[in-house]
Amino acid sequence: MEEFTQTTIRMKQLVYFLLVGLDILSHMEVDSSVDLEESICIFKNGGDSSICRGNLQVIYPELGNAACIVIPKCHDFRKLLSKKWSAPYVRFPDALEDTMYVLIMVDPDAPSRENPTFRYWRHWLVTKIHGRELQLGEVRGTVLTAYRPPTPPSGTGYHRYQFFLYEQPVSRTISLDEHEAKSLSVWDLDSFTSRFNLGKPVVSTQFLTENYKD
Repeated sequence: MEEFTQTTIRMKQLVYFLLVGLDILSHMEVDSSVDLEESICIFKNGGDSSICRGNLQVIYPELGNAACIVIPKCHDFRKLLSKKWSAPYVRFPDALEDTMYVLIMVDPDAPSRENPTFRYWRHWLVTKIHGRELQLGEVRGTVLTAYRPPTPPSGTGYHRYQFFLYEQPVSRTISLDEHEAKSLSVWDLDSFTSRFNLGKPVVSTQFLTENYKD
């Protein structure tokens, strides 16, 4: 029975990533508005590349893996990101099957990179995610903050949307306090992770995007 279950999981993984791969290939066109060199320059100068650590994949349905990229304007990707797409698949191939994880998505550049008075804006917070589900890219667990898509205000430039994955301590219940639960903005991320002894992220990544009308 165990061997059958493992085979089923592997088959699901294979089919899923074949579909993702075909989707990515179908969109491999040159973006005339943001060429490759410009995209690399934007990311290096504003992306804080140290956040991109480990193989954490953030997969949207038509774009593919958005980890460590600038979301291009082509195909209305930025508009789809803000207006249509729901929560991405988040995959961590090296997740430990019997370990629980905490996923956090934040915007440190709210309302703008120059004046981040609303840092951190909490976009997504899920606890008790099984490692075996992260291997498949399925984020299931206890949702403390439902996914909010990136909606950077017009005229505020590029925002970083950062994803942090932590191991959840055994038998530790994680929750938002009353003040945190009332507001998504001005969230003390460091205080939260310290309160529950989450330590440093196992892996992390981010992407950059700006308002789709800009």
